[in-house]
Amino acid sequence: MRDSAMTDPVAPTVAEQLRNGLRRLGKAVVVITAWHDERRWAMTATAVSELSMDPPSLLVCVNKSASLHGPLTAGASFCVNILHYDQLAVSNACAGKLKGEERFGLGDWGAGEDGTPYLRDAQASFFCRYEKHVEHGTHAVVIGEVLSVDVAGDVDPLIYLDGGYARAARLSA
Repeated sequence: MRDSAMTDPVAPTVAEQLRNGLRRLGKAVVVITAWHDERRWAMTATAVSELSMDPPSLLVCVNKSASLHGPLTAGASFCVNILHYDQLAVSNACAGKLKGEERFGLGDWGAGEDGTPYLRDAQASFFCRYEKHVEHGTHAVVIGEVLSVDVAGDVDPLIYLDGGYARAARLSA
């Protein structure tokens, strides 16, 4: 631990330090979708990660206050859609700018065999079957087995970095 954090009487809390540190971790922006109780659900997120290749699985972290928390922890199948750089409006809509079914007014949406919505032109769409979840603090960690993956277009993901959106740039070797 740095000395200033230990001696400064107004030092940020560990949660504030964590948030500040994570602003330096660029992450692809995704929209997590589900079909549950005869309706579509969508939420923008960055707390998504690969978990295992055997079995193929992903984990998503969802705040307990998010509307998608209930469907996911109830066992709904879900899709993780990695957004293309030009899908900023979809990200904003699903991040809270729009509510409920209005979130599907932007983008080219399709439905999987079980009704799970997905973005047809996402960088990649991972169709997942719910396996289990763990509640921890303010969030649930939901594990899904990946059943299939659709990939589309050029590789140019929307990135979230330092509290805003960015675009990835390939470095020469």
